Amino acid sequence: MDEGVQLTQAEASTRYEVFHTDCPARDVVDHVTSKWGIWVLISLRSNDLRFYELRDGIRGISEKMLAQTLRALVLDGMVWREVEPTTPPQVTYGLTEFGQYVSEPLTNLFDRITERLPTRNAG
Repeated sequence: MDEGVQLTQAEASTRYEVFHTDCPARDVVDHVTSKWGIWVLISLRSNDLRFYELRDGIRGISEKMLAQTLRALVLDGMVWREVEPTTPPQVTYGLTEFGQYVSEPLTNLFDRITERLPTRNAG
């Protein structure tokens, strides 16, 4: 669980220039808002999940893209990764406190969309 970047309170109050290409916060925003990053964060909101559970639950994601997305979110400090020394190894993922904080508005956004999405007529 110690993997990734965790910001201290002093660092968190630092103003990041996210429009600059060398801003570290920009990479984190890119990972969260990527096609698969959002789905991974929302999937982990209620439960810790194993790799195959995430893969099966997020329709359309390849194992390669899931592995890349999880690796980025772990390095960003939003997701923790725990490996059980079994054969084969069992890897479980969950949200860190930072990941919970970031994913909350994403869940609210998805709830708003699904509550108000107009019905589409076939035609």
